[in-house]
Amino acid sequence: MKKQKILVVSDTHKIHTNFEKALELEKPVDFLFHAGDVEGREWEVQYGCGCPAYVVAGNNDFFGELPPEVEIQLGGHRIFMTHGHHYFVSMTLDHLRREARAREADIVIFGHTHKPCLKFEKDMIIMNPGSLTYPRQENRLPSYIVLEIDENGAVSGEIRYIEKSEKSC
Repeated sequence: MKKQKILVVSDTHKIHTNFEKALELEKPVDFLFHAGDVEGREWEVQYGCGCPAYVVAGNNDFFGELPPEVEIQLGGHRIFMTHGHHYFVSMTLDHLRREARAREADIVIFGHTHKPCLKFEKDMIIMNPGSLTYPRQENRLPSYIVLEIDENGAVSGEIRYIEKSEKSC
């Protein structure tokens, strides 16, 4: 088994310009995880990436068929993905941690806050790729996460940013 490269994104809010940039920068990827708020454009994400894609419903995905949560076994790890709004992630990650432990997940992906984070804790990795469309962290750069799982199951990850282009006058 080769190293698996996973692109983790969230909160694109039906504007996929930066999603396409992230995909182009990171190709090839083996899997794509989108933590919600695609707003009816999930088909672009699922079919445009050229790999298996998992997408969950966010708080702005009202009329789709997307599942609220996904659990996947990958590279010896149990991945739990949710948008996060049902677990009050804007206030605390405690509810999300409890749910992940109850599901025996050791990798947790969420969105909703539009702020990237990547925490390697004792028993799990918790990540939020931020938003590619409406970032809210201090630098306000569109963000995503590249996660890699090697043949021994070791996980590494990095938050990456798309630089804003200078607009001409």
